[in-house]
Amino acid sequence: MLRKLLDTLFNHRLRALIGKEFDQIRRDRRLAISLILPPTLQLLLFGFALNATVTNLRLGIVDDSHTPESRELIATLTESKSFRAAGYYFSVNQLGDALSRNELDAGMVIPYDYARDLQRARPVTLQFLLNAMNSNTAAIGQAYAEGMIHSYNQGLPDSGILAQFSMIGTPEVSHRGRVLLHPAYLYNPGLRDSWFVVTGVFGILLMLNGSLISAVAMVKERETGTLEQLLMSPASATEIVIAKMTPLFSLLCLMALFAMATLRVVFQVPFSGSLVLVMAGAALCLLAGIGIGTCIATFSKTGKQAQLTAFFVNPPLTSLSGALTPVEAMPHWLQPFTLLDPIRHFGTISRAVLIKGSGLATLWPNFLALLAFTLALMALSVWRFRNQLS
Repeated sequence: MLRKLLDTLFNHRLRALIGKEFDQIRRDRRLAISLILPPTLQLLLFGFALNATVTNLRLGIVDDSHTPESRELIATLTESKSFRAAGYYFSVNQLGDALSRNELDAGMVIPYDYARDLQRARPVTLQFLLNAMNSNTAAIGQAYAEGMIHSYNQGLPDSGILAQFSMIGTPEVSHRGRVLLHPAYLYNPGLRDSWFVVTGVFGILLMLNGSLISAVAMVKERETGTLEQLLMSPASATEIVIAKMTPLFSLLCLMALFAMATLRVVFQVPFSGSLVLVMAGAALCLLAGIGIGTCIATFSKTGKQAQLTAFFVNPPLTSLSGALTPVEAMPHWLQPFTLLDPIRHFGTISRAVLIKGSGLATLWPNFLALLAFTLALMALSVWRFRNQLS
């Protein structure tokens, strides 16, 4: 019965059309290369460039103390990878001018009586200025500074100094009772930011390449005049659409395999779960992208029109996917709209399977959503194509 069903779906007309499409792609080697090589390079570029880790913040210093204690404090901050000394200034005004010219990311002012107050067991206040043009970098820089100041405070009693100092804006802590926090980082103990980025970019590449390539391929048939020849054949509109999609889908699946190899070899993403589940999610995401591209082709007459139309469709999908920034960081009224994005569901699948080792029992809602998107987009593209032919 299964063979009879397959023969009905893939009859001799459909098999002939699919063979014709494969022969056409085989003669166009540039298309095959463009479907595999550029996405892999894009994954490498985004994986290295889109890094949330902030290092080597440019630190300007005003040292009014000029003592061994102040130099030790400066060394504590600048010898780490978080800050690097970008210059010494004679006054706070000069430091503020450098921050306004975006020459510095942060500035520290050490008071004149810094060492004397430490020796006399008095509290010391440091002024730490942050360039908040990029609020995320400023917040991370503040956390870095507080962590290193805390480490410096721990070493003061060992050197015979009993005083401690704090930053302005930090809450006063009572030493009568303390709550000690010992965090445990699950699934990503090394805090590798690239794992989150590349698994999200993986879904973006699948959707963007699937939609753009399929749209251009369909429009190219109309521009070259071969679409009219297909209309004269006994094949139906559904068979023509399936025949056009099958070779592109096969090449894009090969691209997905190259991308997964890149995740493992270059970025060392752990493959904790089933690779079959990831490939199944990638296949559904590709089919959804191809469906979007086919729909775009039915509204376009030239390849440039298809690319411009895709420009208005793909950026919102990328922004709402949660691939580059967490969905939880978006406004609450916008978060429900992310559920209508196939990339969001595939990103959840890839991260959960590869990093956490989750299975189908946990991810079936995301697979069901991807399947619904795929069937709806395929049906819409076939309906639009049939109406266009009539």
